[in-house]
Amino acid sequence: MATQPHGGELAVEQASPSETPPKNDQVDLAIDQLRAGARDLASSNVAALAQCSSEVLDHVVKCSREWVDVACRIKSIPPGSAGRGEEVLAGPGGVTRYLRLMINTLGDIARTGKPELPGKVSMLEDGRLQVPMFPARGIYDSVMFAGIKAEARMQSGVTQANLHGDRLERLTATNAAPRIGVVLGAGNVSSIPIADSLTRVFQDGNAVLLKLNPVQDDLKSVFEDALRPLIKRGWLQIVTGGADVGAAAVYHPEVDEVHITGSHHTHDAIVWGHDPEERARRKQENDPLLKKPITSEMGNVSPWIIVPGNYSEKELRSQATHLAASLANNAGFNCLTTRMIITWKKWPDRQRFLDMVQEVLKTIPPRVAYYPGAAERYERFTGETPAIDDQGRIPWKLITDLDPAERPILFEDESFICVTSETQLDAETPEAFLENAVEFANDQLFGTLSSSMTLPNDFRKRNPKLVSQSIDRMRYGSVCINQWSALVYGLMTPPWGGAPESTLDNVQSGIGSVHNTYFLEGVDKTVLQGPLCNMPKPVWFPTHKTAEEIGWKLADLYHHPSITKLPGLMWAGIRG
Repeated sequence: MATQPHGGELAVEQASPSETPPKNDQVDLAIDQLRAGARDLASSNVAALAQCSSEVLDHVVKCSREWVDVACRIKSIPPGSAGRGEEVLAGPGGVTRYLRLMINTLGDIARTGKPELPGKVSMLEDGRLQVPMFPARGIYDSVMFAGIKAEARMQSGVTQANLHGDRLERLTATNAAPRIGVVLGAGNVSSIPIADSLTRVFQDGNAVLLKLNPVQDDLKSVFEDALRPLIKRGWLQIVTGGADVGAAAVYHPEVDEVHITGSHHTHDAIVWGHDPEERARRKQENDPLLKKPITSEMGNVSPWIIVPGNYSEKELRSQATHLAASLANNAGFNCLTTRMIITWKKWPDRQRFLDMVQEVLKTIPPRVAYYPGAAERYERFTGETPAIDDQGRIPWKLITDLDPAERPILFEDESFICVTSETQLDAETPEAFLENAVEFANDQLFGTLSSSMTLPNDFRKRNPKLVSQSIDRMRYGSVCINQWSALVYGLMTPPWGGAPESTLDNVQSGIGSVHNTYFLEGVDKTVLQGPLCNMPKPVWFPTHKTAEEIGWKLADLYHHPSITKLPGLMWAGIRG
């Protein structure tokens, strides 16, 4: 079994379905403890789910300081650095937001039978529905994230009557069959395994066996304290260990379904087999090794398209900082890190913009490459030996003017390291460039998870139809205008996952989604839009001075929302 670049560290045992599934005492004990809990969860009503969500929120808040301390120790993040703010926001901060949103939504369903959306559903020109997702109500999003909105563009055939599919019926049924699901946790972001598990419990009705990635094993006791209300009810168990533990969990006969955050290589090993010849044969015969449903969130060569136009100096610098932040966040170990900047060959400001990105990166201290295999991946993707310092830090790398024929790996696979690239496309006009860039991202870059696009205001005013059509043509689970796609993950109301066309034998960036706190069914993509210049400074910028303070204040706001907490948050934002 090989550890893959990120996510759920597991490959399958080299065994056929006819052989006895791998066994593990830790897994067997956890399944024994989940068996009764699965029956209890299947018979629980919405009020009971809301009550448990509230209890978990209290426990998460109590454990949050220790959670961040341990996460920072794992990643060698020193006190007072920007990295600590990231760990608050992408750790307990994100989980408290999810839980507050889930409490609110479950309350809506208990009262009225359905979630209360944060606005009116509208119709696109082609007749498909567009559903508002953000800003959410009740937690002051419109104040804290001014100028940002997100909507879900639905698939054809979705109507207001079937907006939630059968999700609400399944949620409110108290005679459902008990189900146990395995979650193979990511190792790079501490909120991912927790939010994935909470999604499975509160939205899908699974009692969950969470297998931690070994990178996060030291967080096990903290996670158990944070999720104590679920564990007491028998709705969740946590196990640690290597790939043998993961294999025993996935193929356990009493496990009904699986969710993984990781690489497509790991997914295919689980579903089709570890041996390359076996995988090829099984795919050809449509005979998966895994005989149970699996959902997944995979990686991506995330594109950021820069549409040429009339930008002010401030707007260019703001977007350059967004791009640099998307690389530097979490030392580049994110599935949504910008991996390919797409520019117009004839854009007069192209070199100036790339210089701005480089200038910002030079101001950001390099980070410890904490994730296993980082140096090897850096060398494989760049062709260079990384200049690792005595603290284990690797400098940021921006490769410009890249030709797909010269280094195809950077277009065809996710590096999962502190490396991003730029490629130029030729076209007669900016409008033609946008059309070419969309086609290039769809056809030449691996994955369908997330994408971003910088659009000048004058271009949007001249070409509203082209912009909307270009967004529609992007085959990604999220398309973000002037903003980094990490926002879609962190907001929790939108579904987070790959484009819906993925299949078991061509998984791309995954099948299904997590989060989605309004229980939508049939989403084509999330479209998030924001200004070219955010005010105040975005808390995810690595140059932000008060990110950790804001993270703790946001977690407190989500714990007990109150307008009286806004002045302190706004003052911290101004000082950032």
